[in-house]
Amino acid sequence: MRGILSCLPTLRGSDGYGDAFADIRGLYGDIDYLDLMAFTDQVVNDYAVDKKRLFVTGGSYGGFMTNWMVGHTNRFKAGVTQRSISNWVSFCGTSDIGHTFGVDQAGGHPVRDMEQLWHQSPLKYAMNVKTPLLFIHSDKDHRCPMEQAEQFHSVLKTNGVETRFIWFKDETHELSRSGKPHARIKRLSEIQNWFARYV
Repeated sequence: MRGILSCLPTLRGSDGYGDAFADIRGLYGDIDYLDLMAFTDQVVNDYAVDKKRLFVTGGSYGGFMTNWMVGHTNRFKAGVTQRSISNWVSFCGTSDIGHTFGVDQAGGHPVRDMEQLWHQSPLKYAMNVKTPLLFIHSDKDHRCPMEQAEQFHSVLKTNGVETRFIWFKDETHELSRSGKPHARIKRLSEIQNWFARYV
């Protein structure tokens, strides 16, 4: 495990390599996805990893990427998406991060540039998903409103994909870091149990 952790990737969009490397506005899901999958290939090739037992999870931006990844590859046995964004069009103007965040990050206005935002929305690719996916979201998450997870979950549900939605009441975007202790334990238990079903 130490070897794998020591070679964690520096994805385009990350800090530390200058502004041009960090700026992926208007490219969410495109180049960062390629970097993550290249890293996945490297780990599978360099370590004793069973490529038939790969799992994916993430929260916030990581939840967005989890949604994106399962819509673009069937390599993962199961996934857990947490406090995610799935639809840039409906996200714009609804987050406590400010009304300009979605426009700035997705590189377009939700009325004038709807196709640009839709192209970068995991929801556009939800019909491709075959990966069993657990959703974890909190009803007081004002950073990534819960309807973002509800939209994606409902498409999977109606498409017959194995899925489950865990709704944490009175928790926020900070559930995993500063949520109530019993809620944080419940979150970890749900993730562990979901992945254990597919080992």
